[in-house]
Amino acid sequence: MAAVEFIKPISHEDGVSEATKLFVDTYGFAPEGVWAAPGRVNLIGEHTDYNAGLCLPIALPQRTFIALKPREDTKVRVVSSISPDKVAEADLDGLKARGVDGWAAYPVGVAWALREAGFSKVKGFDAAFVSCVPLGSGLSSSAAMTCSTALALDDVYGLGYGDSDAGRVTLINAAIKSENEMAGASTGGLDQNASMRCTPGHALLLDCRPELTPLENVSQQEFDLDKYGLELLVVDTQAPHQLNDGQYAQRRATCEEAAKILGVANLRVTADGIAKADDQFQALKETLDALPDETMKKRVRHVVTEIERVRSFVRAFAQGDIESAGRLFNASHDSLAADYEVTVPELDIAVDVARHNGAYGARMTGGGFGGSIIALVDKGRSQEVAQKIADEFDKQGFHAPRALAAYAAASASREA
Repeated sequence: MAAVEFIKPISHEDGVSEATKLFVDTYGFAPEGVWAAPGRVNLIGEHTDYNAGLCLPIALPQRTFIALKPREDTKVRVVSSISPDKVAEADLDGLKARGVDGWAAYPVGVAWALREAGFSKVKGFDAAFVSCVPLGSGLSSSAAMTCSTALALDDVYGLGYGDSDAGRVTLINAAIKSENEMAGASTGGLDQNASMRCTPGHALLLDCRPELTPLENVSQQEFDLDKYGLELLVVDTQAPHQLNDGQYAQRRATCEEAAKILGVANLRVTADGIAKADDQFQALKETLDALPDETMKKRVRHVVTEIERVRSFVRAFAQGDIESAGRLFNASHDSLAADYEVTVPELDIAVDVARHNGAYGARMTGGGFGGSIIALVDKGRSQEVAQKIADEFDKQGFHAPRALAAYAAASASREA
């Protein structure tokens, strides 16, 4: 059987060189600079961000590089190393939501969103993208693209938001608006915050309650895998990964409707109430009994229990209780499969194989309906476990998976 493909990060030097070369080859002149932003993997806390809940992402070492030069007019031209002979074009003048087709909607949408937010000095640009964040893998290649674009535009147009954590929230909002309104891909903000605000050696505990300020809604939690002799294996199942078909939006709408029925602003209020109850099991039962149908009960049960799992995982990992951390991974996946119903056979099989081959715990990560799984394994075992998954996929007739060993890397930055 073929060896599993392991995806290694592009180095700073290679990323700058490749993005610059693609830019010069495409447009015939040099870019003003090169910027980069990472993909992310969410350790735990899935489908909680749009419910004002808790999430725990890390930035990946795999990044998207953008070489960019501003223009004097409102025209945008973008090219990617995936299709270096195809330049997509758009005009920001008079542009409306959903006015750009294909992948170009993501970077063009960032400039559009900044202009919509009142930054009239933002005009057109030429850009070239090079990335090693796997597409359609649930590792947020789209956020890596929108966040690198936002940081580049902030820099070249002198907006002044990229140099502080609080300021980056303005750029994050533009990236979110681009995905939601221009590309039509529903996102709650976890991905963009991770790409812009993660720091090396830490997971980002993101509290999505809307009443919190940008300085209140994140805290850096130590995530030192070496300290405990661990690796975080990420396996991209290469199952088709689609969030544009309405499944994500449908679940979000169900949660919002449930909150209305429960008389709360969001399901975080419900989760916090249950967490404070003397009898949490009974409090959860009473909450679910107040809902009208079984599907809504399942969706709410996942969200409420997942928020509590994030808190528990942070405590367990800080205490070095890796067995408990692994069990929380397992419980998260089982809830996503049974209650939120966002897994597919490839995800479930990859998780099962990882668990049966020594992982402390394994779970799908990202929005689901395809994408990736993560597994906590002993240091040096990532390749072996990934190969076991690949072997089982071969038997099942699935596409060959790809894998990478993740660690908590840095956030978006100017590279050159």
